[in-house]
Amino acid sequence: MTKPKLTYFDAAVSRGEECRLALHVAGIAFDDNRISREAWAALKPTSPFGGLPFLELPGKPALGQCNAILGFIGRSHGMHPQDPFEAAVHEALMVHVEDLRALVSPTVRISDATEKQKAREALVAGPLPAWGERAEKHIGAGPFLAGAKLSVADIKLYMAVRWFATGGVDHIPATIFASFPKLTRLYESVRDDARIKSWYAKS
Repeated sequence: MTKPKLTYFDAAVSRGEECRLALHVAGIAFDDNRISREAWAALKPTSPFGGLPFLELPGKPALGQCNAILGFIGRSHGMHPQDPFEAAVHEALMVHVEDLRALVSPTVRISDATEKQKAREALVAGPLPAWGERAEKHIGAGPFLAGAKLSVADIKLYMAVRWFATGGVDHIPATIFASFPKLTRLYESVRDDARIKSWYAKS
């Protein structure tokens, strides 16, 4: 192995995509190892924590857990605060994104269409706006969390908002977080960053 290798499903979503974006923004040439669900079944027993993504570096054991991967990239390439407290604030928001995924992911596994709609409408009625409100109060003057500099936590928050803003989650409005101006500004600032645009231009 001569360069980092990131393994995740062949989809531009969730934890794997935020790690891809972080590597790309950091200017790291990496092997984007996209695998099928069938290939994952065979690979899972040898993965660090039985989940994806994981990052392999020359001469190092595989690193699992998306927040650990993002933290490593951020600290190594100036995309995470050096101040310990500010770093912890960013890390708390990264965990907050995982809380959001924990709210919504169970509804993905509901097979009955009526039950799925009810479950998601219940999220729209309270938990999702509450999540947005909690995120909003931790975002400053912007455009990013650390002011003018894009961080790995910004990328993770961007992916969280993008999940809904693209209209891809049935029964949850694409505008679910539109009433939170700081969160919306952060999302749009990441989306419009030239490095983010260049990633999707080549995808």
